[in-house]
This record gives sequence, C-alpha cells and structure tokens, in this order.
Amino acid sequence: MENNSFAVIGLGRFGSSVTEHLHTMGYEVMAIDENEERVQENSSISTYAVQADTTDEDALREIGIRNFDVVVVAIGVDIQASILTTLILKELGVKRIVAKAQNQRHGQVLYKVGADKVVFPERDMGLRVAHNLVSQNVLDFVELAEDYSIAEVAASEKMQGKNLIELDIRARYGVNVMAIKSGNDFNIAPNPEDTVQEGDIFVVIGHNTDLKRFEEEI
Repeated sequence: MENNSFAVIGLGRFGSSVTEHLHTMGYEVMAIDENEERVQENSSISTYAVQADTTDEDALREIGIRNFDVVVVAIGVDIQASILTTLILKELGVKRIVAKAQNQRHGQVLYKVGADKVVFPERDMGLRVAHNLVSQNVLDFVELAEDYSIAEVAASEKMQGKNLIELDIRARYGVNVMAIKSGNDFNIAPNPEDTVQEGDIFVVIGHNTDLKRFEEEI
C-alpha cells in the first residue's frame, strides 16, 4: 500500500531535507519541531508546519499524528527525546515509524521501543564518501546488509569495446551486474553480448570484499 501522508519530527538538516524532498514529490507533509524558528523556516517546504513538544503525548494527539501513514523521527542530538517520541508514537498506534539513529546502540533502542525502520544518515553518507574517495570509479555505494552492497562503478577505459562475456565479471570478481547505465538509458539485466561503451556505468551487487576487489582492479 502506497504511503501518501508523512509527518517529520525534528527539523535539523536531515529532517528539513526529508521534508523538502517529500513535499517536492507532491506528498502531504507535516513538519514538526519544538523550535519556532525552524518551524517558520520549513513552512514553505511542507504542507503544514507545527511547533510542538513531541515528548508530550497530549501534544501529539492534538496535532492528529495518528492520521499520517508514516512518521519520521529525525530528532538530532537529543537521544532521550528521540527514544521517548518513538515510544509515544508506537503507543498511539502510528502505522509506520522511521527513526534516525546517531549510532548502533541508539538504533537498537529505537527498534526495541517501536521503530519499524531505523536509518543512520551520517554513517551511510560517510560510507558512500569513503568509497568515492578511495576509488575514482565508484560513483555511489549503498549498504544492503552487514556484508553486501550495491555500487555504481564507472567502466574503465580497458573495459570499453568488450562485451560482458569477454569481461566475465561474475566469474572473475564474484559480483553480479544488475544493470548498465548508458547516458539516459538504463539497461536492466543487460545482454551478455552487449558492448561496453565510453561513459557506461555498471550497477553491481555483491559481497563487500568482492566489490572492493572489483573497484580496485577494473
């Protein structure tokens, strides 16, 4: 079932970014923060912007928090407020709660008190930036599980003019090519005889160790 309405609690950089993107995509978004200035700053990039103490159950009831399909708890440095807000949302019967965590321990507690999904924006962005720094071919990197990831890797010059059979990426590196981006074209499950062109980008999935070797050797 599609989620059509969202509430974002905590309007720091992460919360404001989520709010703005959802609003731009045409969804109903309520932006919530204790700080009146932040509420005003987010009023133009949200459907509604409300000042409220989300550790107060009555305040959450009054703004109709249960009416939203998804509530994002994006509270920054105040870990106690993040946990308490998540707990209250769960007790109020919110359908889906997505919470931002500062670290692994914080994330574990958020899951225990009722979060359906926990995100680690600083950690995940750090991981992406690190991969981009160590290999000029890596354009993006998304961790799927503890040991498996998806990466976008630019085809090297020595790959150009060869097809997937000749490159034999799966046998040589243990990673699977899910798609190839060629300009504006996105070729899902490419034909093994397709020739790699200049500017092509591989979307590959595999064990992190195999991906690292692929990034280093291509």
